Formats: sequence, C-alpha cells, structure tokens
Amino acid sequence: MKTYMAKPGSVERKWYVVDAEGKVFGRLASQVAAILHGKPKPEYTPHIDTGDYVIIINAEKAVFTGKKLQQKVYRSHSGYMGHLKETKYEHLMQTKPEFAMMEAVRRMLPKNKLGRQMLTRLRVYRGPEHNHAAQKPELLQVEG
Repeated sequence: MKTYMAKPGSVERKWYVVDAEGKVFGRLASQVAAILHGKPKPEYTPHIDTGDYVIIINAEKAVFTGKKLQQKVYRSHSGYMGHLKETKYEHLMQTKPEFAMMEAVRRMLPKNKLGRQMLTRLRVYRGPEHNHAAQKPELLQVEG
C-alpha cells in the first residue's frame, strides 16, 4: 500500500467564514490556524500547503477568559536597545482587533516560507461585513 502525498497543484481550496462574536480569542485562533494549515483534511501533507481560505468577521467581539484582557501584553521589539514596545490587549482590541487576531494566528503557524504562504489566505474584519461574497464562503462553526 502506498502513502498518498498531495501535489501543490491538485489541492482543492474552500472558503470559510468564522464569526468571532462570543468566541474565546485563543481557541478561535488555534482552530483557524489548523484550517489554514490543512490539518482537518484527509489529504493533509506536512510539506505541502493544503489549507483553506478563512474569513474572520466581528474580530472585536472575541472574548478573553479571566483577566487576560487587562493583563495580557503584546510585545514588539525593533532590535535596538531599549526599544521594546508593550501594548495591553485591552487597548489593542479597541484600536486594532484585526491585527491582534492576525498576530495570534500567525504565531501558531510554522515559522518558515510555508507559514507565510498560509497566512496570505486569512482575512480578518472588524465588523460583520466582508467583501468576499463572490467566493461563496461557507459558515464554519468552531467550538469555544
């Protein structure tokens, strides 16, 4: 019996819409990362990008458990000494919820060319509207 290996050109990609309203932020991000990676598919191959497109709407309505909203901190460093910038997620979710969700998913994907390619198939929107109706995305129910 031979093992099936997906070919880059033969991958069938679907479009999914995920509503983040009332969903736990980190759990949603990990499930979206798995879909972008292609893990739920039977033809998943680790070295081939077999994932689907994901549209996240209502990103600002994702919830944090416990006191994470006040205590969790997003850090970025420019590389220069003393240039560490810290932003609490409470402020980040008010100003840039799309960025917060995109960063959470990005950090759960592989740190290589394949991960960067997977991230291009993620779209995050603040409100309930998106401009991908032509792709006929399916509504995806995620737990959490």
